[in-house]
Amino acid sequence: MKARFYFGLALGLACLMGVLALLIGHGSVLAISGFSDNQELPLPLTAPIANSGVSFTVRGLEPSVRVDQQGTVYVSSIRGVPGGVDLHRYHAAADGQPGLGGTYPFKYEGQPDNCGIFNAQQGGCANNHLDPFGLGLGGGDVDIAVNYPSRGVPNLALVSLTLAPGITGTHSIDQGDTFSTPNPVVALIPGDDRQWIDGINALNVYLNYHDAPTFNIEVQRSNDGGETYLNGFAEAIDPQTFPAAGGVPASNSANVAGQIKVDRSSCPSRGNLYQIFVAPDSVNENLSGGALRSVYVGVSTDVKMDLPVFTFTDFKVFPGPAGAQNQGAENLFPALAVDDFGFVYAVWSDNSKILFSSSSDQGTTWTTPIQLNSGTTIGNANVFPWVAADGNGHVGIVWFGDDRPGNSNDRGKLEPGHPASQRAACTSGTSCMQGWAQWNVYYAESVNGHDATPFFFQSVISDHVIHRGTLSTGGLGGGADRSLADLFQVAFDPRHFANVAFSDDHKVNSGVGPDNGPDNPTTLRLIRANFTHQLTATAGSVVTTGSCAGSPPPPPLGAEKITGGGQIPSQKPGLSANFGFVAKNDPPNASLSYHDDGATGGRIDVHSSNITVPTVTFSGNCATFKG
Repeated sequence: MKARFYFGLALGLACLMGVLALLIGHGSVLAISGFSDNQELPLPLTAPIANSGVSFTVRGLEPSVRVDQQGTVYVSSIRGVPGGVDLHRYHAAADGQPGLGGTYPFKYEGQPDNCGIFNAQQGGCANNHLDPFGLGLGGGDVDIAVNYPSRGVPNLALVSLTLAPGITGTHSIDQGDTFSTPNPVVALIPGDDRQWIDGINALNVYLNYHDAPTFNIEVQRSNDGGETYLNGFAEAIDPQTFPAAGGVPASNSANVAGQIKVDRSSCPSRGNLYQIFVAPDSVNENLSGGALRSVYVGVSTDVKMDLPVFTFTDFKVFPGPAGAQNQGAENLFPALAVDDFGFVYAVWSDNSKILFSSSSDQGTTWTTPIQLNSGTTIGNANVFPWVAADGNGHVGIVWFGDDRPGNSNDRGKLEPGHPASQRAACTSGTSCMQGWAQWNVYYAESVNGHDATPFFFQSVISDHVIHRGTLSTGGLGGGADRSLADLFQVAFDPRHFANVAFSDDHKVNSGVGPDNGPDNPTTLRLIRANFTHQLTATAGSVVTTGSCAGSPPPPPLGAEKITGGGQIPSQKPGLSANFGFVAKNDPPNASLSYHDDGATGGRIDVHSSNITVPTVTFSGNCATFKG
């Protein structure tokens, strides 16, 4: 107890010194928990759909945030189909110094996806003559990624989800001021859902998404900064895991895919790819519609060979306890991060606990999960975690937490006096929201994240209640309040400070209406992305030296692997066909691509699928694989 008292005293003194430093260095900025004032990122109230006579209410949802190595901050949010996505940027040299409260003077960079399927010359978002009712327009999901060149302005990649044909990609090489013509067909497989991207080197970007037919997690590589994704292909759910996590047959529970992350360290693990997802614990649970209660991470190491194909091997992070659907790990979304020394971190929510695990051997084995939320949050609803990592063990995690026990989807407990219907009137009176659950943004930071017993310092970083009532974790099929959609994000800047973008609906949208009073659930709320950034460290000094994460265990005795790629003569004289393959026998896994523009009968473009376990046999320097 004495050691704990001394630590608390030292920590309290450090926090006090941090506040004093803020008062001196930021023009009397008295930040909440060491963060800047929360600031709303402005958008228009409504946007017209040309030639239709219809306007839709503009929202700022599911904000993605990234900070490049020059300190430029990007925040992108969705309006929802057919509204497209919006981008805000802060670059100090061009946009000016921070204002009162540490707020950034963001520049609005418009809608880079141009609503997804039509470019600016064809009308863009607000003047689309070719599709006035938005049947193919974007704004369903967004993610952004920055690259890490040895010199020059870092590339910014952006992807947006459309209803058809799938995913739109674009990128900027001038800090978001201009973008390449949006490419609405970057996904090789049409009919897609929930895409994520991450970048490495000057122009390499990795994209993942669900394909509708199998619900595997498709992964593609771009070598041109995110304009196309044709330079590598894989599936993140391996053949052994697919029966427990795949969507074949369609009645299966399948999986929820989180973000994809690439190792950007200077360690031997540099270039590894990691894909987190949650799924049932077994094939029987998947077939019977069981809960998505277990957490998995797919790892690709052969991606570093730069072949047209690569493979993943999946590892189970945590076999979650059996329970009802919203008591498993499906609480949108599991999240993943890799620090500068190759250590990997995973977070997820069971709707009450924010759970954390780390890997010190490149995703092969994982620590026993710990509950990192503490204090008054214990027992309450805590959802939508996200994680960032840098340095050696520096981890920052954000989530939404409310002020009372009960599942985040439970209208009876979190919305007393209100029917189980969105924007329904109070059962009596007009101010029942006064008694509803109140939500804030929480941040937990650690500087020893991969230790056996990491310490996290927790704080509230929203300077107001951001939402009242329930928060749905059921996605599009959820029955609770989806006003804040499904996620928000955190990213570290070059100073190791957290930058957080989150959706907020605490204001009344009186400009559109109806406005029936601030505590009346029939009132239309103003939904906007908000931003705050860290001004002083909360958990101690970030370690930037030390040893790299360890290597994974060696392959089993007798395991063999073969890789290759190149060109062979096309069926049409004078042309070449491109191919690539990876195959191994323990556990059996293989990936193949073949592309021939000169094939008899038309172009051939084939990519293998991990629906079944392949048969792989070796004989000398040759291998045969079928599947």
